[in-house]
Amino acid sequence: MPIIIGITGPNAAGKGEVAACLVARGFTYHSLSDVLREDLELRSVPPTRENLIAIGNELRAAGGAGVLAERILPRLGARDVVDSIRNPSEVEVLRRLPGFRLVGVDAPLDVRFARAVSRGRPGDGPTLEEFRSKEARENSPDPSRQQLARTFAMADHTLSNEATLETLHQRVERLLGGILEVGQAR
Repeated sequence: MPIIIGITGPNAAGKGEVAACLVARGFTYHSLSDVLREDLELRSVPPTRENLIAIGNELRAAGGAGVLAERILPRLGARDVVDSIRNPSEVEVLRRLPGFRLVGVDAPLDVRFARAVSRGRPGDGPTLEEFRSKEARENSPDPSRQQLARTFAMADHTLSNEATLETLHQRVERLLGGILEVGQAR
């Protein structure tokens, strides 16, 4: 049976680190954000956080809230990780796949802000207030926009990432062991 692990969570929670850990275990990496980057590249628009959010909202409004997941489906095989899931309809599309499990990754706001500052990505917000404000915009009541909190609430499993990388990797290993165990029992 295929195993597709979707990852959701707020900015700087450690989603990329969880995905990297899964890639090291033989998973193929995909990101719904890559679909957005491809569209931005076709338009010669830089892939800033704001532009990614805007194009995502535009594509969802035009093609339905699950359009990004629909566009990634043909790329998926038997052992994949799908990062950057930000809308409940994307989860619903991916749940049609046998073996799909959604993992929510989170950490306290102050920890995430410190990580964002340290990684220095443009668009993360240089102050805690701006960081919090940008995060609020990613939780729209509009079903065709990002709805991170609603998406996170759909997670089959959650990982808390408030500690060290080693701790996170151990948590991912335990989680993966449990998912594989359940998959083999089916």
